[in-house]
Amino acid sequence: MTAAAVGLSHSPLIGKNDPAPEVVAAVDSAVDTARAFVRAFDPDLVVLYAPDHYNGFFYKEMPPFCLATEATAVGDFGSSAGPLSVDTEAARALARGVLDRGIDLSVSARMTVDHGFVQPLEVLFGGIDQVPVVPVFVNGVATPLGPVSRIRALGTALGEAAAELDRRVLFLGSGGLSHDPPVPVLDGAPPRVADALIEGLPPTPEQRARGEQRVIQAGRDYAAGSTTMIPLNPAWDNHVLDTFEQGRLADVDGWSVEWMGAEGGGSAHEVRTWVAAFASLAATGPYRMTSRFYAPVPEWVAGFAVATAEPSTAEQPFPEGESGR
Repeated sequence: MTAAAVGLSHSPLIGKNDPAPEVVAAVDSAVDTARAFVRAFDPDLVVLYAPDHYNGFFYKEMPPFCLATEATAVGDFGSSAGPLSVDTEAARALARGVLDRGIDLSVSARMTVDHGFVQPLEVLFGGIDQVPVVPVFVNGVATPLGPVSRIRALGTALGEAAAELDRRVLFLGSGGLSHDPPVPVLDGAPPRVADALIEGLPPTPEQRARGEQRVIQAGRDYAAGSTTMIPLNPAWDNHVLDTFEQGRLADVDGWSVEWMGAEGGGSAHEVRTWVAAFASLAATGPYRMTSRFYAPVPEWVAGFAVATAEPSTAEQPFPEGESGR
């Protein structure tokens, strides 16, 4: 088994509320580096850790994490809709391996996913059906949130299970870093909103369009500074990236839910996907980060980051990228 990892922020506002051209160009360059890295690695299986934004998982049942043996994308914010190319046999093998290692993993035989899963597949592979994938939902929005140590344990167990496969496995974390978008919360929600968050009532096309427009307007307000959302935090974002780059993954066990929210905003918990991805890679042996990019992009309501990593024993089989901070 050969492994590599990529961490990639996502935002539904990309292409809808873009920053200055030079920022877009810098992000595009970083993504091109990651795309070249992935192309050179040529994975035959992608383990994709991603969150959900109340499109597939709801409070009626809200697991801390869940692995899919089949998955379909809803197509929110203009992203691709339809089935992902889930490798069901690999997914079942990995689920058994994780459970055998003492992690209480939920399994979905018909997972619904949104742009958090779709964007990285579109960006890095050109579509949701271009590479065999095992989708793993990691809750980064719905409170109460469990300890980050359990996410590291999940990633470690899944990495160990993947090591038993004769595959070239890319561990891909989608989300973060600091951001505080207008995601609805259950506590104090009016009855109609609470019912939707609990039962997963599907919105009408008109309701979905209105909700997406509210997010786009929130991004515009955020960039203009006329908002109560928590500001982006480049210092915290780079602390998170330093932790991954230096391989200090055990440090995340001390990251409290409250500290992450205060430093990075309500959706900073999407960083949990990166924790899982890098823990999976670390479970296969020491690694080194080969490229790192970061830029605070208020127009996208995100501290936007891209990073790639390979085993430190590898003899430079993948392209080196420029480190950007």
